[in-house]
Parts: sequence; structure tokens; C-alpha cells
Amino acid sequence: MEKIRCAVAGLGYWGPNLVRNVATLSATHIGALCDPCPEHLDRIATQYPSARASRDFLEILSDPKIDAVLIATPVSSHFALAIEALRSGKHVFVEKPLASTVEEAEQLVEEARRRGRTLMVDHVFVYTPAVRRIRKLIDEGAIGEIYYYDSVRINLGLFQHDVNVIWDLAVHDLSILDYIINERPTAVSAVAAAHLPGRNENIAYITCFFKSSLIAHLHVNWLAPIKLRRTLVGGSRKMIVYDDIEPDEKIKVYDRGVDQNGIVGPNVQVGYRLGDMWAPVLDRTEALSTSIRHFVECIQTGAAPLTDGRCGLRIVRLLDAATRSMKSGGQPVPVEP
Repeated sequence: MEKIRCAVAGLGYWGPNLVRNVATLSATHIGALCDPCPEHLDRIATQYPSARASRDFLEILSDPKIDAVLIATPVSSHFALAIEALRSGKHVFVEKPLASTVEEAEQLVEEARRRGRTLMVDHVFVYTPAVRRIRKLIDEGAIGEIYYYDSVRINLGLFQHDVNVIWDLAVHDLSILDYIINERPTAVSAVAAAHLPGRNENIAYITCFFKSSLIAHLHVNWLAPIKLRRTLVGGSRKMIVYDDIEPDEKIKVYDRGVDQNGIVGPNVQVGYRLGDMWAPVLDRTEALSTSIRHFVECIQTGAAPLTDGRCGLRIVRLLDAATRSMKSGGQPVPVEP
């Protein structure tokens, strides 16, 4: 089978990681590199002399030898680049989020469907061993009925110029929720604040409501003195603590909770269950490597990616609802099913 020739557009912060992973796969080849900044382009192009280097994205798309385009540019440019790539007959892998608006995301999904091209969003946390194990534990029934998802994702920077902290950080937890929970939010509420003049909102609290009693709460912040990536998943049988910064025991499963005697009313007796904690062994495969490999396999087989355009559209709808809620002072905004 011939190698899939890939172009990477955007070689600033995240793009070089895409290049590195594409170059290490046996099924892919770096065919072209693109960035409007000469410094970014030259730094990466010197490492891959056989790749075509260009500051012009349309020039890259005109190359019939390029099969797929991986886009790692600012969010505001995702739609324009991805739609041109799809129209040029290329398969497209785009960094999160898929687009800046629901309308743009819908157009990309429809264009990919019409062209018969693979469209995948790099919701990279979905491809981490930790999140996949959480999904497995939930699917096996080990956690029981899911009561809540509570996450803290904070750090000092990086301030983004074209999106606020919701679109930059909360997008990760929304994609994790979409993957591990077999239920979609019905409404979203969000409050946020901007503390630096001329900058986007840097702190936000988001609540996702579901038809069931499940509730999800996300705290994201660019202006915190420490970095935290911690999530609690509470269930009727067990509870999970997921700490992405923890080097070894990223997931801890606690056999803890409460039980009641079945009586409803003031005489209900609540008993506390304090069982063991165990930390499952996880493999150390890089999530981005798994993500790109999955993209390539979907191109080869025609299968829909786990985080395909429709998944990306669902997440953009949640981000849009959170933004509208934020602008209305936290009023819950219904989410289109």
C-alpha cells in the first residue's frame, strides 16, 4: 500500500508535534509544510528537506500528490483552510475546535460528506489511555449510574488572541464528556470574566445539564498560580479521580459512596461505603500518535473517525451555547439535539 502523503499547515506551537508524529508512522510521508511565518517554516523545513515548503496554503492544495492536510493554525482560520482543503479533494485533520461557529462546522461536515473525504477533529484527550480506560470502566458498569462530572483545568497562560478560555480549555472536557457519557447535554450555563483589558475571558465556570440527574461542571482558568488537570467522575457504585498531571497513577478508582435503607422521607438512613482504592495500569502511548494513526486508518478503510466532523459539530454547539449563556449572565441555553 502506498504511503499517504500529508501536508501540515501551521508550524508554530502544535504543528511541529503533528509533523513529528506523521514522520514516524510507516503509512505516512511528509509531503509538504506550510506556514506564513518564514521563521516557523524554515525551522521545521530544514529537518525535512524532501518536503515541499511554502508560505502559500493554496499552493500546497494544488499539489495532486498531497492526500491529506493536517491543520494546526489559530481557531479563526480553521474553517477557511479546512473548506478549501476539502474542496481540493484532500482528507482533513484539524485541531480543536472544528470551527468558530456552528454554521461553519455544519458546512465542513456537509462538504466532507459530499466529497467522500475523511474529516477528523483532534480532540486529543479522547485518545489518551486514561480517558479510554474511564470509558471502558463506565461501559462495563463498574462505576454504576453516573451522577456527576466535575473538572478543574487551570494554569497560568497561554492567553489566546482569537478565542476565550472556554473555547481553548473547556473544549477538552466537553470532548471527554461526549466520549465517555452515552447521553448528550440538553442545556448549558456559563459565567465568565476577563481581567486583562482588551483580552478575551480568562476564567469561566460552565455547567452542562442532562435529561437524567447527571450534572457536569467545568472550571477553566488562564490566570491561576498553578497548573491543575483534575477530574472527578462520581457514580452509584464507584468514583474516579483522573489527574492528567500525575506521571504514573493518572486514574484512581475508589470503592466509596453512600447507601440508604430504601426509606423515603425524614427517617432515611444513609450509610457510607469506604472501600479500597486501586489504580489501573495504563500504557504510555502518546495520545497524538494514536490520534493520527486513527486518522490514517480511517482514510485507508473509509471508516468514520471516533472524533469525526459530527463529533466536532456537537462540541462546537456546546461551545456556542456556553458563549451565548455567558453573554446573558449565565442563563441556561438549550442545546440542539
